[in-house]
Amino acid sequence: MRYDIDGAMLQTLLPAIAAAEDAVARLDERVLRSPVGEGFAERSHFFDAAGALWVAGELVHVEDLVLHDAHMDSRAPTHELTIAHSVLRARRRIWTGEPSWALGVAGLATLTATGGEGEGKVPDAKSPAGPVETDEGEHEDGPLVAEMAEIDALLARSQKLLDIHTGKTPASETAAIVPARRNEDPLGLLGDDEWDEEQRLAEWRSVQPLADSLPPVLGAVILFEAWERIEPLRRQHWLGGLLVASHLRARGKVASHLFSFYGGLKLVRHERRRARDRATRLQAFLEAVHLGAVAGLKEIDRLSLARTQMELRFRGRRSNSSLPELADFILSRPMVSAAMIARHLRITPRGALNLVNEIGIREITGRGRYRAWGII
Repeated sequence: MRYDIDGAMLQTLLPAIAAAEDAVARLDERVLRSPVGEGFAERSHFFDAAGALWVAGELVHVEDLVLHDAHMDSRAPTHELTIAHSVLRARRRIWTGEPSWALGVAGLATLTATGGEGEGKVPDAKSPAGPVETDEGEHEDGPLVAEMAEIDALLARSQKLLDIHTGKTPASETAAIVPARRNEDPLGLLGDDEWDEEQRLAEWRSVQPLADSLPPVLGAVILFEAWERIEPLRRQHWLGGLLVASHLRARGKVASHLFSFYGGLKLVRHERRRARDRATRLQAFLEAVHLGAVAGLKEIDRLSLARTQMELRFRGRRSNSSLPELADFILSRPMVSAAMIARHLRITPRGALNLVNEIGIREITGRGRYRAWGII
């Protein structure tokens, strides 16, 4: 596939490129200089994670994601909520790393290993098949011993294959295991041999030099288009939007926060995002960057106004008052509950309710499942 842009297409995209570049630059400057910049950067993780699931056709409420992140779920977490939390953790990991870390070999290896949560213990495949030991410590020589041993060996081999896909197996062991995959899994139940993720990821990385030679926003859009066309990772397709934000950060276009690309992409019609015409797709992605930046500017205005109103509440208070710290915590989350406030400030739930009443923020109803407050 070719991902370069000819002169005619570039002329068509110039207005969209200019609008997106300008909006992203203004947003970065506002966040960098705003007193609510840190809170905005943290809040954007939650909204972008929910936006990533929205683009994939799944609905995840931001409130549920906040509670799940705080380990205070009001109901059993769904599969979609678990994926959204993986997106949230990946964004935080990218943000805490070096600007170009996520686009490097080590960064991609780390991020692509976040797909599997939890490890199950299975018998060692190298252990010889022998008598089965019962709970009483006696050896059992029944007719099913051989069959059970084969099942144990199959589980061990399956775990090794899963470890390869999740990046948990050292490279030295991977080379010895991969050639035997087809013999161990003749039915293809554990993966698609024709879908080589490593090769596809290498193909996507080959587009990076082209993206680095273009303006930052256009380069980010080219990377995302290549990600959509190549589809390197089936289980972590959402990682493409996060790498777009990492590219903008690595190029120095957005230094104050990790850009919320999915927050803008969900505002673009599906027909344009998936159009067959390449120019239409690129314009849609550029529009997503522009809309995401405009939404970020509006969010900064809302948070700044909310902070000013909260400051009026605790102005003149004693120096050891917990209200300023509470205000910063409220600005860093789409919503907060009394339990979250109590744990963050190390106070009692009753004290948290008193502080909420003093600072004067709006209560959010949780359809009877929770009671929380936030900036709406």
